[in-house]
Amino acid sequence: MAKPFIKWVGGKSQLLDEIREKYPQKIEKYCEPFVGGGAVLFDLLSKYKPKEVLINDINNELINTYLQIKNNCDGIINQLSQIQTLYKSHSLEENKEYFYEERQRYNDLKVNGNDAENLEKAALFIFLNKTCFNGLYRVNSKGLFNVPFNNAKNPLLCDEENLRSCSELLQNVDMKVGDYKECKDFIDSNTFVYIDPPYRPLTPTAAFTSYSENGFTDKEQIELGNFITEISNKGAMVVASNSDPKNSDINDDFFDNLYSKFEIERVSASRMINSNAKKRGAINELLISNIASVF
Repeated sequence: MAKPFIKWVGGKSQLLDEIREKYPQKIEKYCEPFVGGGAVLFDLLSKYKPKEVLINDINNELINTYLQIKNNCDGIINQLSQIQTLYKSHSLEENKEYFYEERQRYNDLKVNGNDAENLEKAALFIFLNKTCFNGLYRVNSKGLFNVPFNNAKNPLLCDEENLRSCSELLQNVDMKVGDYKECKDFIDSNTFVYIDPPYRPLTPTAAFTSYSENGFTDKEQIELGNFITEISNKGAMVVASNSDPKNSDINDDFFDNLYSKFEIERVSASRMINSNAKKRGAINELLISNIASVF
């Protein structure tokens, strides 16, 4: 069974049991406007055979990696195998130097690269994800990847079996780069939609996990809420995830008010990205859905 080929902040592998309970019995069309690491995508594709699937993300480099795995899996495996062999032959200090050289190369390709270099860029995307701090994808104001090395001694850089499983499942998947609103025309009354946007920060300093140059403030959260209401009114079956503001302020009803017409379930999840290990642990997240009202 395929699993995400990268580690992604906010990845839903640990919440799949709860999200699966929201799956409709039959799925003919599926859309994921913020695909991220794809935990729900690969789980759903492994269990269902939707006739039409659309995934989208604003992160161009992420979607490029999905496309390369779909269309050129052998090339990805070949490049990652070479990187893995080289990495294993180096000392940790040499690998640290190698990481920063390849990070610079990746950023050069991100800014100046062309389509002919998309395969190399995708392989570097996976390499950096496996060897950077907590698998975080963070960019600066210029859009340059700036996450430091994680001192990994023996990471699995080329998981050939899983990459081939992912590639097989992605063959029937259409992919787009852009704003989630561009998925609206695809979504109709036959569509199951899973929405996992950038989370609302629980504290003013928690927004360092942003993975694009574009912020996602309360204004954007409200716009997303309007989008979810709109596609729900079209008859789409919708499940959305977000942070629970009540973790830090019991009186913060932001999402309870925004999604007052939807079912809101609080589920326990582990926070793993805090730089202070003592502040990692179980917190509540929100599962927002209209599934109960559809049936």
